[in-house]
Amino acid sequence: MSEGDDIFHGFSSWKVLLPVVIGLGVTAYMFSQEYEPGMFSGFSFGVGSVLFFVLAVLCMVGRDLGYMARIRTLSDGDLSWKASFRVIMLWEFASCVTPSAVGGTSVALFFIKSEGISAGRSAGMVMVTSFLDELYFALVFPVVVFLIGYSDIFIENVSPGLAQTFAVAAWTGYAIKTGYVLLLGYGLFVNPEGLRWLLVSIFKLPVLRRWRGKIEGVGDDILETARHFRHWHFRGWVKAFVATALSWTSRYWVVNALILAFFGLGHLALFEHFVLFGKQLSMWIMMLVSPTPGGSGVAEWIFKEFLSCYIPVGAMALALCWRLVSYYPYLLMGAFLLPRWVREITTGGKK
Repeated sequence: MSEGDDIFHGFSSWKVLLPVVIGLGVTAYMFSQEYEPGMFSGFSFGVGSVLFFVLAVLCMVGRDLGYMARIRTLSDGDLSWKASFRVIMLWEFASCVTPSAVGGTSVALFFIKSEGISAGRSAGMVMVTSFLDELYFALVFPVVVFLIGYSDIFIENVSPGLAQTFAVAAWTGYAIKTGYVLLLGYGLFVNPEGLRWLLVSIFKLPVLRRWRGKIEGVGDDILETARHFRHWHFRGWVKAFVATALSWTSRYWVVNALILAFFGLGHLALFEHFVLFGKQLSMWIMMLVSPTPGGSGVAEWIFKEFLSCYIPVGAMALALCWRLVSYYPYLLMGAFLLPRWVREITTGGKK
């Protein structure tokens, strides 16, 4: 069996259906708990609703374009826009069917390598995308909390017990992300040999020894990445980070657009839109520890409990729309692209 076949069989039908079943199941249960006759009369539907729903979709398009521009920049233009689109869609599909803490990076290397990029460069590109993603969170999260206010994000309109739980989860996730950024940044730009030695030394411990071989491979990837990107042109770093910021920021405005679509332009004050942005930033950090594929179930629950103060009625209906725009399309796109992609790389067909 070829490596491409292994990738294909690794994403079996049940792995695609599982997050859908979990997400829809949790949504249906929570919706049944909040349903009251006539609750949808609070929704405001009209031409503006269609326009704001289209805006929500365009936010996700902006997110994907940012990711595509970044991966193309990191390849120094060797990936075409078509290849970049295919890589990002398959990468997001992999993220949708694996736990949030794992993500799709474990197979992203193979996706990039199969587009004609060498194994060493592919590993470097995956590592740098991960670094840039976490750098965005490490820089933006404390600034947003400072500007908006800790109380507005975590305490206002949230039950005391949940407020503390959400705050602890967000700051714990932030600490993990920041630690990762500092460690990987040190390895990429300061002392790659030292980081490799540290990782290999840690995994010599008896309890971790079984993973030593993989960690040695990661260490080699760090050395290769550092050689290529340490002296990479400054303009390239700026373009890659701007593309990263575009991707994540676009994603966080999806809920704002959906609330406007459901409840009208005057529902939220301008400052409340920024508070909502800060809450969503916190949500995605919390979802770092989600054990379910793509955060299914966990994302819907956090959405209702953390954002319902801005949603007068039908929080779970809005949560379903949010996932329909920001999550399920990647499952469908990946399920469509993956079999075709595997056939092309296994038969040597031209992509």
